[in-house]
Amino acid sequence: MIRKVFYFISILLTLFSTSCKSQSTESNLNIQDSTSIAGWSLVWSDEFNYTGLPDSKKWGYDVAAPGWVNNEAQAYHENRLENSRVENGKLIIEARLDGYKNYPYSSARLVTKNRGDWTYGRFEIRAKIPFGKGTWPAIWMLPTDWNLGNKGWPDNGEIDIMEHVGYDQGVIHGSTHCNKYVWTNGNQKTGTINIPDCSSTFHNYILEWSATEIKVYVDGTLYFTNTNENKGWQYWPFDKDFHLILNLAIGGSWGGAQGIDNNIFPQRMEVEYVRVYKKAEK
Repeated sequence: MIRKVFYFISILLTLFSTSCKSQSTESNLNIQDSTSIAGWSLVWSDEFNYTGLPDSKKWGYDVAAPGWVNNEAQAYHENRLENSRVENGKLIIEARLDGYKNYPYSSARLVTKNRGDWTYGRFEIRAKIPFGKGTWPAIWMLPTDWNLGNKGWPDNGEIDIMEHVGYDQGVIHGSTHCNKYVWTNGNQKTGTINIPDCSSTFHNYILEWSATEIKVYVDGTLYFTNTNENKGWQYWPFDKDFHLILNLAIGGSWGGAQGIDNNIFPQRMEVEYVRVYKKAEK
């Protein structure tokens, strides 16, 4: 009888082990499949499967006082958990009304410069963005080397994958800027899409960039295309390495055009992953 009981238990344990192994294999395959896109090869990513400060091998910081660019009201700080951290599988970039270092607003601006720099590719960032008057989150790219024209902006280009201003809730912007097409002249190449739940739900903000065109999507919807006119760098400086930037600005010439609501803080942009792909070799 005891031998039969042990035999029965052995069978149950074997079945349980096989089931767990099968589930584990299936789970791993699903994770792998989730990063697989036909025609593209994953070359860089951060899945934020750790806790603490952002991975210093992948992310650096731009540190600046208020007014550095666009008359923005926040100060950008580095290595400060209150403003940038990874928790529960997500990157958090948080803007606070906390008076840190005697500046009213604190936030963070993360960059992949000299850690992740690419010419062309597919860039996919899954994010949930903040709300409220005065917020100005962005997912975008700047050149790593500034070697064209006046060696500055906009001559060397800018690619905006996602911008949102809190006073115009739910309207997502994708744009490019260069010498001939720039917002300061009101003729930037740009597009918009309405995503009403952008501050309550995660969405995929996607750039596909090649030598001939730039395409910007939210999830599977293409809403902005810029085509290379082949007229020189003044029209298309997008043929060299750029790096990613994730930031949450407060106020500024656009974000603060209708003021800042101090009752909304803290506000955060949450990012589930950042993935960069290159065209797969045939």
